[in-house]
Amino acid sequence: MPESAQTTARQLLQGNEAVVHGALAAGCRFFAGYPITPASEIAEHLSVLLPAVDGTFIQMEDEIASIGAVIGASLAGVKAMTATSGPGFSLMQENLGFACVAEVPCVIVNVMRGGPSTGLPTSPAQGDVQMARWGTHGDHPVVVLAVSSVLDSFSITVKAFNIAEKYRVPVILLSDEVVAHTREAVQLPPQNEIKVVDRIRPSMPPDWYKPYEGDNRGVPPMAAFGDGYRHHVTGLIHDEHGYPTQNRKEIESFHERMARKISRGFPDIQMTRGFHTRDAEVLVIAYGSVARSALRAVEDARSKGLKAGLLQLITLFPFPRSTVTPLLKQCRAVLVPEMNMGQISREVQRVNQCDCRIVKHNRVDGQFITPMEITRDLLKL
Repeated sequence: MPESAQTTARQLLQGNEAVVHGALAAGCRFFAGYPITPASEIAEHLSVLLPAVDGTFIQMEDEIASIGAVIGASLAGVKAMTATSGPGFSLMQENLGFACVAEVPCVIVNVMRGGPSTGLPTSPAQGDVQMARWGTHGDHPVVVLAVSSVLDSFSITVKAFNIAEKYRVPVILLSDEVVAHTREAVQLPPQNEIKVVDRIRPSMPPDWYKPYEGDNRGVPPMAAFGDGYRHHVTGLIHDEHGYPTQNRKEIESFHERMARKISRGFPDIQMTRGFHTRDAEVLVIAYGSVARSALRAVEDARSKGLKAGLLQLITLFPFPRSTVTPLLKQCRAVLVPEMNMGQISREVQRVNQCDCRIVKHNRVDGQFITPMEITRDLLKL
């Protein structure tokens, strides 16, 4: 067991380091990746800590091979992850689609930086939000989570692995350069207080096993390669046995089950945090490092007599509509600050079914959005 998971002493950790400790606490025992700023510390620390717990670390030749190795490790029964930034995340999209259709649980950490192309390697941004949802082709559900602090980087990484294992899906964890390189004194919970979810293994005899026959939640049990269960894996749409199909009913059934297993898990998957939302008349909806600026801004605005609140999005997709919509009806205006041109604000606009005014605050210059900027916008509202 990793030392960090056993101790309750306060530690001075960087966001990327906290991701590492969260992954180990969740049971990750395989990492394949390629160095890239601002995510490299995740690989660096796992290269030391994974072998210490009988895990495997591999530096691959590129990001395409990295996620391919992660998929293979997961199919062999091991909890697996990779970490990258925007350019590497772009290279992973085809294999990410393969993981989605083959229902391979894994975690992909994307520490966002400015783009496109090689962009701004040492500057923060949130420009990969919609790519995380729509980057790989096909119409299928995706789980995307975002962290805003060092402690989040630990706890939400654990949650990412739990969701991946419970629902047999790849989970994308979005951080950004500010969170990744911020150091904070945090107290991590002991291992026996951490909820860890493992994938459901088949309980039937091998001859009865259908690798893509879902349970009442739509999630099939998953046998590891080498366990004696026949398991055919393909990137094509397949039947319950895993073999490619052109049968219309089987294709429709496959897509419906893929959607159903996520929609039935909404209460578990969709996570938000509310601050001063009960009496809020104006609301900030934010995520990632910007949520921390927003919280300070909300506190400052309330000290000036404005009934402001903050909804921090932890789950970006599936978008937590059931939480956002009532607040839109309650508030007269909503501010959505983002380090992009407005990617989550589009989702807020999409679910706005009332006369609530949606206001954007965008930065794409590689600079952080400060509390003062958000406070100024709130007071204008």
